Amino acid sequence: MTSPQHEADEVALWWATAVSHIEPGSIELRDRPVQELIGTTSLVDVIWLLLRGDLPTSRQSALLEAALVAGVDHGPQAPSIAAARMAATCGVGLNNAVATGVNLLGDSHGGAGQQCVEMLDDIRARHSAGANWPDAAREVMADWQSRSRHLPGFGHRFHPMDPRRDPLLELVHEAVADGVVEGEYLDAALAVEELLRLRRAGARPVPMNIDGATAVIYAELGFPAPLARGLFVLSRSVGVLAHAWEETGQGRRNKGPIPRGIMPARLPVPEDI
Repeated sequence: MTSPQHEADEVALWWATAVSHIEPGSIELRDRPVQELIGTTSLVDVIWLLLRGDLPTSRQSALLEAALVAGVDHGPQAPSIAAARMAATCGVGLNNAVATGVNLLGDSHGGAGQQCVEMLDDIRARHSAGANWPDAAREVMADWQSRSRHLPGFGHRFHPMDPRRDPLLELVHEAVADGVVEGEYLDAALAVEELLRLRRAGARPVPMNIDGATAVIYAELGFPAPLARGLFVLSRSVGVLAHAWEETGQGRRNKGPIPRGIMPARLPVPEDI
């Protein structure tokens, strides 16, 4: 028979965490009293602290912030934003509207950053094993495209050139030149982009998009692939919140995906039903 103290210790160990420690009158985040962080530490730095266990340098913080800013919103045509706006008119509350939008960020819409880091990891590993960047990229691209015609992080259905690419990559180039990051993920991504340019000579180019550029930043900063998705979700939730809040002030009820005066087209009934 276990003692009450043993049971209490077992429960305490069940929820043991290094992220935070809470006691009456005390809140610590990664062993740092919260009162020492309030007013002295930015939200971006606290994100880094909670995920990594220490505080970033000013240059690391600025690079992470740039990636987070770049991903905050992409208009109401994005499924996550549209869903949040519709949910906001259904009486579910702002928190549920935000959750509705965030829950749409899956493999196809929101997961490309994680997938791109995984692809760049593969390219970097082959380069470390002796292949040059073009050969390493070519081999990994062939492997990825044997499973999907899409390469995560490259091309955009809406933008011929994603306007977020250049400023983000310029910051990475500067960080490499100053020794803030090593630059191998940048080299891997640029190798993919160049091979796509050569392959598609005369056709519409497939340059790096927001997912690719932020994947480079997250990977260069040392975040593993799953956190590339998590950080994107964190970033995009800002836009989801803003759109949901705006929608609540527009007076609509039960907003659907198309205006009420437009009826969906009728499809023929499949013969095998």
